[in-house]
Order: sequence, then structure tokens, then C-alpha cells
Amino acid sequence: MDQLALLFLLLLGALLSVPVGARLGLPAPVLMTVLGIVLALLEFVPNVDIPPELILPALLPPLLYAAVRRTSWRQFAANKRPIFLLAVALVLVTMTCVAAVASAVVPGLPIAAAFALGALVAPPDPVAATAVAGQLGLPRRLVSILEGEGLFNDVTAIVLYHVAIAAAVGGTFSPWRAGLDLVLSAVVAVAVGLALGWATNRLLSVLGDATLQIGLTLLVPYGSYVLAEELHGSGVLAVLTTAMFLAEYAFDADDVMTRLAGHTVWDVVDTLVTGVAFGLVGLELHNAIRTASGRWTELLGWAAVIAGVVILVRLVWLLPATWLTKRLHARRDHDEDIPMSVRETVVMWWSGMRGVASVALALAIPLETDDGSAFPHREEIIFVAFGVIMVTLLLQGLTLPWLVGRLGVRADTEREKEYEKELAVRAAKAAKQRLREIESVEELPEELAEQLLRRAFDIGMRISPDVGDEERREAQEQRARRAKRIRRIQGEMMSAARHEVLAARSEAGADPEIVDRVLRQLDVRSLR
Repeated sequence: MDQLALLFLLLLGALLSVPVGARLGLPAPVLMTVLGIVLALLEFVPNVDIPPELILPALLPPLLYAAVRRTSWRQFAANKRPIFLLAVALVLVTMTCVAAVASAVVPGLPIAAAFALGALVAPPDPVAATAVAGQLGLPRRLVSILEGEGLFNDVTAIVLYHVAIAAAVGGTFSPWRAGLDLVLSAVVAVAVGLALGWATNRLLSVLGDATLQIGLTLLVPYGSYVLAEELHGSGVLAVLTTAMFLAEYAFDADDVMTRLAGHTVWDVVDTLVTGVAFGLVGLELHNAIRTASGRWTELLGWAAVIAGVVILVRLVWLLPATWLTKRLHARRDHDEDIPMSVRETVVMWWSGMRGVASVALALAIPLETDDGSAFPHREEIIFVAFGVIMVTLLLQGLTLPWLVGRLGVRADTEREKEYEKELAVRAAKAAKQRLREIESVEELPEELAEQLLRRAFDIGMRISPDVGDEERREAQEQRARRAKRIRRIQGEMMSAARHEVLAARSEAGADPEIVDRVLRQLDVRSLR
């Protein structure tokens, strides 16, 4: 089996893991990790031949961009305090604790190398957390916090990792220099992200065509990441900034086709890249096995200790941090998402899985220091990091659905229905207001005006049937049944038309380009 066949197998597994995971009640990323481990144990499967420095630039930009599409700047701003406590403070605390324990249990491990290990295992994986949380029906406030933490903790961890690696390679460390690097990296990243977001927004309006616009959005995350890294900024933060800017300003309410097609394309990209990323995590078992040859007991012991520190620190930090956030929330009445009970805090604790970023950072550790000597304990650091990733991904990922069910932590469906109803009312009112504005400048027949008014009300009813009273709901249900019947008949008519046009493709003298153009018009009409 060559590398191309292995990639195809991972892509196929990424697709199959979604329905299989849904049937088994398990997260698809965890299943892909298991698949990667199984492939790594097969002798005929080759080692993954991807330069470590390319793993993060290749996988993180599209995954982060896809994740930001599900959130908003308003949501981030409302949750800045819990996100800061998790994405910045907790990463620092975890790195420090891991470094202290690692330097104590691993003989001869320099403190700078220990901090590098702490930095690369500190951030929970944003893709794993959001993928798992999204499938378990957790309360929206928990999903929002996990998404915010996952999106921003990589920024902190990657900068700290580079500082620790520089100290280990060069033999010197300056706290002031490290702090300055962190600030400069963030400033450059935000500037690049905003500039590229603005330029992309302008270019989207110039391109016009949905195909070209979606193609541009596929390139933008990589461009933002690479440009920021070239300017010594944080590529991760630049991608987040660009994505948030476009999420706020690049939407045209009337560009229906681009929005629908864009969502579909990005859902496909998200599924495939996520699957490949976690498949690669499992495939890295090759390196772990090679490192542990003859030293299994010692290395497994170190990995177990560090994994225990990572998991325990998250719990010890979350309990007081959640209590403090709730107190501040009650005093200031901020509209922010916070865990409302100990059970929700426990679910947040157990959702701290490590993944793609940790693997990439571990593999990217330099082979040598500046004086030409081997990087201290590089192989041991990689093994311990891999052990932490496997423990958190498999142990926590496989048991999280059971824990959520056991604790009874579920989304507040009544609140979601109320919000949906509120939006339905607002949508219907907006449609009626626009109808009144049109009537003020155009003379509409009474029958047509009544029909349009009824359709304006139906807009809200179709979104949320609870909008109207019982009599109106019954009338809406009758109209819905009638409309469904009409759609069924129209659908069969359009199907016959499409079959006829497709049959013309094989006729002598047929122009396939014209046939496809006519077929696209029929498809668009069917979609509407």
C-alpha cells in the first residue's frame, strides 16, 4: 500500500465513520482514531510520510474556518470571560503543572523541554470537542464555551510551544522576550486577519458567481495562515480573525444559492479533513511503537502520569473557575454562557480531549539544538505526548456519551423552541411590514393583497407552527397539505422534464454544454 492509497482509505473512512458513529452512538473523530490505530498495527500499511511542519498548515486552517462558521463575534464577545479562563489561563496552568511533573519523573529532562511537552499537550483539540459535543445534544451554552475554548487555546499553546522550543534549542530564556513575542504574534495575526477578511469581502462582490465565491473561501484560510506565519504572527489567530470578519460582513441575505452551496461544500470539507486528521493521529502509533521498543513499562508509566496530570488539572481548575464565573455573572448580569450546575461542569471537564494540534507539535520538535547536539529526550517527549492524546481521545471520547446520559445533561429544548418561535414572529412581521410598504406605492387588487398577507403569515407558521392560534394552525395545516400535494405533482412534472433533457445528451448532434445549462435551470427551479 502506498501513501496515495492510504490517503484514499482515510477519506473513505471519514465518510463511513459518520453513519457508523451515529448508529453506535460514538463520535466520528474517535472512530477515525481507532481506524488509524488499526491501520498502524498492520504490517503492509506504510508509515505516514508527511513532513511535521506541514501537518498544522495543511489541516488546521480549514478545520478552524469551518468551526468559526458555526459561531459569531457576538457569541465570542459575550463569553470572553469563560473563554479566557479556559483558552488562556488553563493552558498556562496545565503547561506549568505538566512541566513540573515531567521534569521530576523523567530523569535528565531539561526544564525547557519539559515546558515544550507541557505546551503541546495543554490545549484540548477544537475539532474533537465540537464534533463530540455537537452530536450529544448538549446545552447550547456548553457547546459555545467548548467551541470558544477550542478555537482560541491553540493560539496560546502554539506561541508558548515556540517559546519553549527556542529556549531548549538555544539554551536561553527571557520571560520579557517571551511576553513580547506573544503580544507581537497576536497583533500581527489580528492585523493580517482583518486585512485579508476585508480584501476577501470586496473580492467576493467582484466575483459574483457562486462557484468562484465558494472557491475563494476555500483558499482564504490557507492564505491567512501562511501570510501570518511569514510575518511571524499566529497563523491560527489570523484564520480565526478572517473567518469571524467574513461571518459578520460577507453574508448577503438574498444570495440564497451561494449560501446553500457554500454550506454544503464546507460541510463536505469539514467531514473529510476531520476524518483524515484523526486518522493520522491513530497512524502515528508507528512512531510510538518504535520509540518504546524495550522500554514499554518505563514510558507507559511516564505517559500515564502526565495524562493523569492533564486530566486532573482541568477538573481542579474548572470547579473554582466555574464558581467565580457564576458569581460575576450574577453580579453583572452578563449575557454569557456558563455551566449552570456541577453536572455540566463535569461534562466540560471530561470533554477536554487532545488531538491534531498536539500530534503536529510533537512531531515538529527539532532533531538538534543550536550546538549540534540531539534535542534532549525528543523520542520520549513524542511518546508521552502520544500517550496523553490516546488516553484523552479514546478514554474520554468513548465514555463521554455514557457520562452525558448518566448525568442527564441535555439541551433545553423548550428554550430553543421559544427562541425559534420568536424568530418566526420576527420574520413574519418583517414580511408584513414590507408588504405594507409595497401597498403604499403600488395598487394591489384586494384578492392579491389578501393572498400575499396570508403568505406573509405562513412564513412564520412554517418556521414554527406554534406562532398562530388553533384555528390558524388548522388552516395552515390544510394549506400545507395542499401545497405538499402540489409540490409532489410538480416534482413529478419536473422529474419528467429533467429525464427528457438528460436523454437529449445522448442524441446525435446534441450540444452537452447547452443541455447542462438547461438542466441547471431546471435544477434551480426545482430547488426553489
